Amino acid sequence: MTTAIVCSAILAGTIFVLGFNVSLNRGYAAKRGGSQLPTDPADPLLIAQRAHGNASEYVPTLIALFLLVGWLSPQPWALGLIIAATASRLLHAFSMLRSATLAADSAPRITGAMGTYAFGLALAVTAGVAAF
Repeated sequence: MTTAIVCSAILAGTIFVLGFNVSLNRGYAAKRGGSQLPTDPADPLLIAQRAHGNASEYVPTLIALFLLVGWLSPQPWALGLIIAATASRLLHAFSMLRSATLAADSAPRITGAMGTYAFGLALAVTAGVAAF
């Protein structure tokens, strides 16, 4: 269960760090007279907003799955899924923030997204099966 709690805390912290990054970028945009609602995929504020928004879409469900699986099925392979899902989310967020534009995909960003889908689905199945 410790792994599930630590990984949950890491992802929860990531939401707040990414949110703070949006606030910083809003301040920078305001100082330079930029839009608070950018549409340019290369705009740092839009990149920050999408990194935060994307994490906010997946992290709550992952945290619930981490805690369920950590409680119902704490086998080493299940804990490995939790760690892999955490690493996928961190890779995805980091690669989005390092991107010059959201218009172009990168291998790390795609890897993080695909890992989120694969490990999240595996965790959902594990939680469902462990309930019986």
